[in-house]
Parts: sequence; C-alpha cells; structure tokens
Amino acid sequence: MRERATVYKEKLKDPVLSSPEGSPTKEDAEAKPEEDHYCDMLCCKFKKPPLKKYMEHLHLPDSIDSYTDRRYVAWLMLVTVAYNWNCWFIPLRFVFPYQTPSNTIYWFTMDILCDICYLCDLLIFQPRVQFLRGGDIISDRVEMKKFYHSSMKFRLDVISVLPFDILYFFFGFNPAFRANRMLKHNTFFEFNDRLEAILDKAYIYRVIRTTGYLLFILHINACLYYWASDYEGLGSTRWVYDGKGNMYLRCYYWAVRTLITIGGLPEPQTLFEIVFQLLNFFLGVFVFSSLIGQMRDVIGAATAGQNYYRSCMDNTVSYMNTYSIPRVVQNRVRTWYEYTWDSQGMLDESELLEQMPTKMQLAIAIDVNFAIVNKVDLFKGCDTQMIYDMLLRLKSIVYLPGDFVCKKGEIGREMYIIKQGEVQVLGGPDGKKVLVTLRAGAVFGEISLLAAGGGNRRTADVVAHGFANLFILDKKTLNEILLHYPDSEKLLMKKAKVLLKTKGKPPPGPPVQQPRGLASLFGQKQETPKLFKAMVGGKGKEGLAKLLQLKRQQDTQNRENKSKEKAREKASKQKSLKKPNTGAKPKPAVMHRGTSNESLIISMSPSPRAGEGEILKVEVKEKNRK
Repeated sequence: MRERATVYKEKLKDPVLSSPEGSPTKEDAEAKPEEDHYCDMLCCKFKKPPLKKYMEHLHLPDSIDSYTDRRYVAWLMLVTVAYNWNCWFIPLRFVFPYQTPSNTIYWFTMDILCDICYLCDLLIFQPRVQFLRGGDIISDRVEMKKFYHSSMKFRLDVISVLPFDILYFFFGFNPAFRANRMLKHNTFFEFNDRLEAILDKAYIYRVIRTTGYLLFILHINACLYYWASDYEGLGSTRWVYDGKGNMYLRCYYWAVRTLITIGGLPEPQTLFEIVFQLLNFFLGVFVFSSLIGQMRDVIGAATAGQNYYRSCMDNTVSYMNTYSIPRVVQNRVRTWYEYTWDSQGMLDESELLEQMPTKMQLAIAIDVNFAIVNKVDLFKGCDTQMIYDMLLRLKSIVYLPGDFVCKKGEIGREMYIIKQGEVQVLGGPDGKKVLVTLRAGAVFGEISLLAAGGGNRRTADVVAHGFANLFILDKKTLNEILLHYPDSEKLLMKKAKVLLKTKGKPPPGPPVQQPRGLASLFGQKQETPKLFKAMVGGKGKEGLAKLLQLKRQQDTQNRENKSKEKAREKASKQKSLKKPNTGAKPKPAVMHRGTSNESLIISMSPSPRAGEGEILKVEVKEKNRK
C-alpha cells in the first residue's frame, strides 16, 4: 500500500510519470474463482479436475487447424499405423503361406479395425479440416466439406475403402482383394509433414523414415523372390529358394544381397530367372543410390549449422595465421567461437531473424528478451510499444572473462543491459578494486545515453567477470525510437536529470563540529564571500587600512585631474583671442579620451595625412611623490 501511495503521489505531482498498472475492469471484478474438486478414496483426499474439463478436451471441434492442432496429428498417426499394416502385411499374406484357416479370424479382425480407421477419417475428420482460399482461412462446415469432396484426396480415400472384401465369400480369403487399401498414401505423407513441423530435432525422424523406406523395398523384393521361387518350383534349381529354414528370413537375406549388389549368389538357370535377376539388379542400383543420396541430404541438412560454424572458425584461424596474430589472441578468438556456438547454437541470431516478418521477429524478441528488459527501472512507466521497438534494435554481444566492456575516460555512446553473466566495476587508486558486481537485469552506461550534451566520458572500468552476454543500445538508435514517443522521451529525460543529480553529487566530507556553550545560541558564523576577500586583500585591520588608503589616493588624484583640465581650458581660450586667423584653417585640437591616473594618459589626435583617420597616443609618466 505504501508503494502504491507513493506512485500515485508522484503521478499527481508530475503528470509525465505514469503508473504501469492497468485499471481494473468490470470483468475482473466479476470473475469468480473456480471451485476445487476433490475425490475421497479410502483415507486419502486428492484434487482432480472436473469431468467437464475432460469432456471439453475430448470434444471434437467444428473445424480443425491441421498445422497447430496436436489432436489431429495424433489421429493421423493412428491412420498411418493402419496404412502401414496394410502395406506390409497384404503382400506378405498374399505370397507367403502365413494365412491359414486356423488364424484367419485374427487377420480378419485386424483388417476390420484398419477399415474403421479409414472410414472415420473419411467421414468425420477430413471434412472438418480448414483450408485456404485467396489467403483467407475457411472454417465454415459446408465449405470445408465441399472442398474435401472436390479434391483428389477424397477420390483416393473412397477407392481405398471400397468393400472388395465381399469377394471373400466367392473366392475365399485372398488378401489381394484388399490391395486398394494401399491407395491412402496421402494421409501417410501428410502425417510426416505435420510431425516434422512439431519436432525439435526433425532430422532424426527423417533418418528413421528413410531407413523405413529401405526396409520396405527389401520386404517387397523378398516377397517377389519367394513368388518367383514358387512359380519356378521350390528347390527346382540352385537359384530358387529351396524351402529350408525360415522362409521369410531366407528370402529377405537374398533380397538384401541382391539390392545392395554384394554378390556371391547362385547363377540363374532359366530365362525367367535371368530376366528376373537383371530387373532386380537394375532396380537395386537405382533404389539404393537414391536412398543413399537422400540419407546424405538428411544428414547434411542436420549438420549444416555445425559445418557453417567450422567453416567460419577455420577461415578466421587461417586469417590470423597469415598475419601472424599472437597466440594469446588466437586462443581468445577460438574461445569466443566455441562459447557462442555452445550457448546459442549459432554465431549470429540476427541472420536467422532477418528472414522473418517484423511481427514474427517482435513476437520472438518479446518471448526471449522482454522479461529481462522489463526489469530495468529506467524503462518502467514508458510506453510498452516503445519497449517493443527497442527490443528489435538491441544487439547481443558475448564478452569473454577479463574483457573490458568499457574503460575509464572513453566517450560513452552506448548503454548496456546484462542478459546473462556478471560484470565488475573497477576503481580505487590502482584501478583494480572491485567496487560493485552487476548481474543479469542490471543496467550501466545509461547516463551517457540520456545526457543531452553528449561527450560524457566513462567514470570507471567495467570488466566481464565470466562469460557475459550483454545487450547494447546506442544513442542514435534510442533517439530514432523516442522520436515517435514524446511522452516516453519526457519521462526518460526527467529520470536522466535525477540520475545526473544523484550520481553527480560529490562524496560527503567530514562532519562539521557544532559550537559549544553560549556560541550555540547564535548559530554558526557564515563564511566571508570570496569577492569581498579579493577586494580587501587581507585579513582584519590590515586589510581595512589598505582599503581606506587606496580610497584617499583616488580622491586626491581626481582633484588634481580636475584642476589641470581647467587650467588647460583657460590657456586655450586666451591663445584663440590673441591670434585670430580667418583665412587659414584651424588646426584640430587634441581629443582627450580620458585619463585613468597620473601615470597613464590616453589621447586621440587626427593624422597629418589625409584618409588615415585618427592616431592613438598612450603616454606613461611616473607619479611624482610629495
């Protein structure tokens, strides 16, 4: 309450200072706290969320945002599992004799579950997915359904759920009638895209997916080899499968050696075997090379940042070796590269943010740096939008242990905000005494930034105690921002004056001794003005006697000057009366500008040459002593 009262008092005194607190609204006043729900079980009582929250979470929305809704991604994963079941086991069951009358009911049950997933996706989820039209997000139920029904994806989804399983009643349980289930490939690729968008390390999933492609191609090749062996006759030639051991593993082993072109396989005997082997070799070279190239791209994309960091560091080291930079400096440069990469994962954050729109840059800057800048007392009460604009202009710089952030005597043009780490302010006679240690959220150098005159020099050395990450804001940038926020500018200028007064005061001197006895009744004697001391030129009676003597000398000098001037005027009048000259031009008289004392005479007389004006004459005479 005291802090709030002081804030409002300052606001009444100075309307420029404003409180950062917002006024309470009617909605806040009417808001009621939620009731707590507890569950009693035996002797324990624990809190649980109400059933209503569970139902709200499980409720299917009218429209689904495929880019941000995690529930939609989870559903796509379920449909992808059903799709992979069909892709892997339909060829297996069709070629290998694994489906028997004794286990047909289990295969049939799994097929029904997969078909239910397909139908739910077709009828419930896909008609609710939002889409873009001319840049607008369409979330209308009717429009979304029309868009889905007019797409190629809908046609393939309908074909994939056609019940060709009815032919089981006429031709028996043949898995080939379910081959249309493998047409739902669009959902599989959509799931891959959505999952990569939400994963932190998507390259790991890309490697797993590429490996899965390779295993699936080998699976199909193993099925084809068993079909070819069955067509030729099991064990009929040395090339075909002889029917011994685990049929699937033996055929899969043959497929691996064929596609990877390891060699060492039996030579084909018949024309069918030769053609099959040739096609298998061609297909293996093409598929294997494509997968290897895709794997290289995935790994290269995952390590692109690391390669860029290594390239920059190698180029810098090569440059330093070319110009014979000292080993100590080279070690510090390497340390800076390693720490910056380990702490940020990149060398320059601005390069990544420059590719984004300004609003996205602001959103990221607010989430990352607003909490730090908001703690700075200097910017409290300023316009929030001004702080947002300032966040986009801040530059992040990493300082190594022992680096000088600023030195005493330098011209201050920047302000520093500590983002991470600590800095020490040094002072004392030798300049090595730690005066104060500043931590995250502290500000220094703000006086040089806000001073109107400029040219302010640093008053102390500031050194990084450890690895320190600082924000830098220069004076030019701040002036460009404050140009659009005059109220915040007034507030900052007022705070700058307060800072200059508080930090510009001299250190307190020794305490003044209070008078004792009767002298304490009259108070302390005020000090004699300095100007009066200079005029008197001494202390006590000596100084006053000198002052009176000078006054007497000045009066006598003035009287003598007046008497001499009168005598000269009389003499000049008598000469003019005795020698009148009407024809000749009278000589100009000497113009006396004034005399300061008896020993110094300053006069102006006309020059004998025409056009040269007047001549200044200064005569110095010694004073006659009486």
